[in-house]
Amino acid sequence: MINLENLNIILTGATGGIGSAILDKLYNCNAKVIATGTNEEKLENIKKKFESVITKKFDISKHDSIENFINDCNDIFENKIDVLINNAGINRDNLTIRMKDNEWNDVLNLNLTSTFLFSKNVIKKMLKNKKGKIINITSVVGHTGNIGQANYAASKSGLIGMSKSLALEYGKKNIKINCVSPGFIKSEMTDKISESFKQILESKISLDRFGNPEDVANAVIFLSSNLADYITGETIHVNGGMYFS
Repeated sequence: MINLENLNIILTGATGGIGSAILDKLYNCNAKVIATGTNEEKLENIKKKFESVITKKFDISKHDSIENFINDCNDIFENKIDVLINNAGINRDNLTIRMKDNEWNDVLNLNLTSTFLFSKNVIKKMLKNKKGKIINITSVVGHTGNIGQANYAASKSGLIGMSKSLALEYGKKNIKINCVSPGFIKSEMTDKISESFKQILESKISLDRFGNPEDVANAVIFLSSNLADYITGETIHVNGGMYFS
């Protein structure tokens, strides 16, 4: 098993399906974690399940509060943030001609702008330590596009381009920035899909099945570890062969 002992990690979106799987893996790999989310009940459950995990309720769409939030995390970690995992995200699906301005703006503001501001403020701390890693959770939709998801696809595609730019800017400072791009992953949403439509979706996947949140978490753990110390500016696709870059 990969050992992440002595690594201080910030994880956003820790209460969702993929976020929960990432947190579980981080905990079992002995990482020290600050886990964020907006669902108080789920954050309380995290506290009960993972005693060593620090939970903080935080809405990452509140851009004016991000710098102070990162400063607080930095204080808790005694000026040593090793890894930032930008996992939080939302979708507001609609066909383009029906999409309201707020549906576009909300998705771009949280998925892209909030991730940029988190990364910007964490990089400032990492520069002082002369090392660090940022892992951004994107989506296969950022590569392929999808009907009814112009806003979501734009935000995830933008995240990929942003990550490559940051990797170029800060590689010489020993800060690595990479992406993990999930395809169709089992979730509460996919559980509600009819069997016939599920078969249509699975037919597009080379491995003929949806992925599990743990599949995404495994890629995140790898990138967090010293096994990935010579990797930056890359995207690991976790989609079962649905898309090849």
